[in-house]
Amino acid sequence: MADTFSNVIEGLSSPADNLVAITPSDSTDLAHNSRAIYVGGAGNIVVTPASGGNNVTLAVVAGAILPIRVSRVLSTGTTATGLVNLY
Repeated sequence: MADTFSNVIEGLSSPADNLVAITPSDSTDLAHNSRAIYVGGAGNIVVTPASGGNNVTLAVVAGAILPIRVSRVLSTGTTATGLVNLY
């Protein structure tokens, strides 16, 4: 099927083109910084902002889409499940 939006320039507010399951890790960055993160199961998520800086812990509900750009989702402290990187 043809992509009718293939000639449109993407911006940060554009819908994500890629969806990849996230495996939280204390030592490995995401392959691609997120544009947003989908949360399948409620809990906490500990992230490193894409711009650097201190890690942040967020309490999240199931089904949430977090419009955040992060470089890493840490395993220590992350209890939310079904995380998906939208980029």
